[in-house]
Amino acid sequence: MTNPKLLDLLSKFLAGTYTLYLKTQNYHWNVTGPMFQAMHLMFEGQYSELALAVDEIAERIRALGAFAPGSYSQFARLSSIKEANPEPIKAMEMVRDLETDHKNLAKQAHEIIEIAGSLHDDVSADLCTARMASHEKTAWMLRSVLE
Repeated sequence: MTNPKLLDLLSKFLAGTYTLYLKTQNYHWNVTGPMFQAMHLMFEGQYSELALAVDEIAERIRALGAFAPGSYSQFARLSSIKEANPEPIKAMEMVRDLETDHKNLAKQAHEIIEIAGSLHDDVSADLCTARMASHEKTAWMLRSVLE
């Protein structure tokens, strides 16, 4: 039987990743301002990458013998990432919000790596190492836009 703590953390990580995917796509659709084209394309690249990540995380949960959460209500309950504000926000607020979320998910990935390592689950650790690298790089790129 797979460790319940690991499965819980992976489920929360999946929920957070999916919520960030949805938020990033929302910002892609709704960004405005003088940097519209650049932001629109940047957000598209980010949500496309997150869509692939969602599938990888869910498939890892399944490979470990559990069912992956897959509903909005489950994601809302499990995610540490908050949905996008329904009120329009400025482009730089979007960037700041996403940067914070990517740092949050990088931290979650690090926690999973530690647990997976203690369980000798190299596959989960490798998956989360790659996800942590992606979130850290994206956070850096978003921070660079804010400077």
